[in-house]
Amino acid sequence: MTSAADIDPAAIDATRQKVLAFITEAAWLGLAEELIPAGQPEAENPLDPDMPSGKEEGIALLLAEKLQALGFAVDLPARTPGRLNVVAALAGAEGAPSLILNDHLDTYPAGDWAAWTMTGGHPFRPTRHGDLLYARGTSDTRGNLACTLLAVEAIRAAGVRLTGTLKCVYTADEEKNGPDGSIYLLDDHKLSADYVIVCEPTAWTAPDGAWGMSVAVANCGNFLVEVETRGTKTHLWRPDTGINAVGKMARLLGALEAMTFTHAPAAEPGGTPPMTTVLRISGGVPREMQFTPDLCRAVIGVVGIVPGMTEASVMADIASVLAAEMARDPELTALARPYPGALFVHGTIEQDGAAEPTAALRRAYLQTLGEEPRLYRKNAFNDTIRFSERGLKAITFGPGEDGWSPINESIHIGKAVAATRILALTVMDLLGVEP
Repeated sequence: MTSAADIDPAAIDATRQKVLAFITEAAWLGLAEELIPAGQPEAENPLDPDMPSGKEEGIALLLAEKLQALGFAVDLPARTPGRLNVVAALAGAEGAPSLILNDHLDTYPAGDWAAWTMTGGHPFRPTRHGDLLYARGTSDTRGNLACTLLAVEAIRAAGVRLTGTLKCVYTADEEKNGPDGSIYLLDDHKLSADYVIVCEPTAWTAPDGAWGMSVAVANCGNFLVEVETRGTKTHLWRPDTGINAVGKMARLLGALEAMTFTHAPAAEPGGTPPMTTVLRISGGVPREMQFTPDLCRAVIGVVGIVPGMTEASVMADIASVLAAEMARDPELTALARPYPGALFVHGTIEQDGAAEPTAALRRAYLQTLGEEPRLYRKNAFNDTIRFSERGLKAITFGPGEDGWSPINESIHIGKAVAATRILALTVMDLLGVEP
């Protein structure tokens, strides 16, 4: 095997330049505009466990066709009908390194289409304004996916023969933490590789306009918890004779939002500490507005989960808050339980920033942008967590911006082109090229 560092400098410069010349703004933009609307809105996939899941078949079939044309052997495994995963492999020499480039096929829901003012009221119509491309999925994550595919196209178009094995793995169900996607592929299909790069949002923009893309060497986890308060129903005209469960919940939620987690270490500099946020609240019964409600339920999200925190420790911390509030208010009756169908997502241990694949990505970043990328812990779920949980050396890097816009989602085109070049150089560095 010959690594990028071992080849004659003139030869590697020529090889790199040929690859990089293929990666242009027009090439990325054309590919992104094709991929972003593919199979939409069917691929919208709400996190809510009680809501129907999306179907990624449309985008999966398009990618399979493109990867087959590039010489990849393509498989489309599915745990659930309509939820295809794309597993494509370009086989290298036996014993040589292997690398997975990963992205996901589903998106979070677009919500009210009329609110998408930057795309003319159609969230899946890619629309350029200046340096930004707007549409649902631009930043999370089909704009990033376009980077992985264009990087591979550039390598193939330049006639580069990789020594190691390259796998392009595009997963279903990432927005619901991976049961039909990464978990299924890793556990049922024994998907594996020496290195994994998940191309998801890690970009940033400073107040002065400077920008870059960090490398996430770890991820925070998340969990959904249902909290319930109970009261005593009474007539609307005499609320003083009962206990209003909704009123009790309103006061309790403030304590839950302000709580701290005793099993968590201090937040990293610039990071997000473990915290809760209220996602849904329901109370009262239709056709019973003459009566005060005796039952209220709320769903809270626990985010920023780091190593050391477990489902048991999180539930114990929440139970302590409920107990303290009930001690202060004898009329309060409250309990908490894991939200039905929700998965507890653990925070991952940091990858070594001086080891592969981070080291190769740092070299490519320095060569492309003239400086080192920042290393950080990403406060969000992505499939990097599932790879890391199973012992794979997985990191996250991509031009999408951490921010996850509810509407008018966008991606910076210049960052996307730079990220594509960085990924192409990283692939050649990690896998080696034949002379």
